[in-house]
Amino acid sequence: MLRLPHESDRGRGPAVRTAEPAALRSSGGGPDRATFLELFFDLVYVFALTRISARAFEDLVLEGGQTGWTAVTGGGKTLLLLLALWAVWQGTAWTTSRYDPHHLWLQVIVITALISAMVMGVAIPRAFSHSGLMFAAAYVVAQVSRPAILVLVLHRQQYRRLKLRMLITFCATGVLWLAGALLPGSARVVLWTTALLLEYLAARFGWPMPGLGRSTVSRWDIHGEHLAERYQQIFLVALGETILLAGLAFTRSPTSPGMVAAFAVALATSVLLWRIYVQRAGQILGEAVTRAAHPATVGRSAADTHLVMVIGVVATAIGYELVIEHPAGHNELPWLAVILGGPAVFLAGRARFEYEVFGRVSPSRLVGIAALLLPAPLLVRLAPLVAAILAAVVLTAVAVADARRAWGRPPEEAATPF
Repeated sequence: MLRLPHESDRGRGPAVRTAEPAALRSSGGGPDRATFLELFFDLVYVFALTRISARAFEDLVLEGGQTGWTAVTGGGKTLLLLLALWAVWQGTAWTTSRYDPHHLWLQVIVITALISAMVMGVAIPRAFSHSGLMFAAAYVVAQVSRPAILVLVLHRQQYRRLKLRMLITFCATGVLWLAGALLPGSARVVLWTTALLLEYLAARFGWPMPGLGRSTVSRWDIHGEHLAERYQQIFLVALGETILLAGLAFTRSPTSPGMVAAFAVALATSVLLWRIYVQRAGQILGEAVTRAAHPATVGRSAADTHLVMVIGVVATAIGYELVIEHPAGHNELPWLAVILGGPAVFLAGRARFEYEVFGRVSPSRLVGIAALLLPAPLLVRLAPLVAAILAAVVLTAVAVADARRAWGRPPEEAATPF
């Protein structure tokens, strides 16, 4: 069932393959690393996340600072767009982790997703006004083309049936996406949210379809090390967003001592987010997926976990921009939601990540979340820079606790409960 490298493939490099379109990745001897095309695809998400952050900064922070309800609705709309972008990235990453990414049709799938994600990124700032159809059409093309191509090129019936169920599902929800793009305001939000929810539930329950059955995710064949690397890479893309936004915010306005301090705190926070992620679970995710009794189950769980961490990192980046541009003055609750809430969401996702890899959760994660959220009411009347410093201090404490636990001990091995 698994495609082993052909003798003619060895020593030649990643040539485009067309002979076996139904070939799965090999779990032994095949390439583990992401291809250049996949890395190119990730670069599009640097731009797309920048557009998400810009929209959130405008709708959630600036306008949302006026009324709490505006903050909720603005943040909810931005989250909806981020979830759509994540759905395209995750579907593409899973496909290249199941099938040979050097095959011609797999490359067509990645390129189609790349172009679609770019168009979605361009449409994000006005996705709920005049660019809605552009965003929805690009999303539908990315989601429908992937299973449609695989239905045509896969040879084994059991693989084709899964892709056929996915194709029917995305065609049905695509109607909601396109119809929502033609409707104004709240109706668009309702239809798009319904479409995303239906897609998520379909994936969660194995893409059930009357007459075609459903799949058991734990039986899916994936290349665990490759999928783990893809999750690590998208987290690095999100982390790069924090550096990019901090640098842009710092260079936009004349510098002041407060801005310099805020910029320094932002850089320190980015380093701490990286450190907490990689210590130790982030380094051995591939090992955990490979050792699991059901690798696909770990992969699906890690997808949700990394989504939570990416949301937390993006929110933290928005907080950077706010604090650098407005280091002094009084806070607003929507401002604290990103300055303190972003790191708290990241720690929540990181706690789940630790459970996926080791089957336990360190108390420092939970204590860190409480230390970030409980002082929020007291910080409303203080400068945003104070809240940013508190977030950096809490993350430092979590990173130190991780280092102390690992000090003088052999590297901990993966012990996934899945």
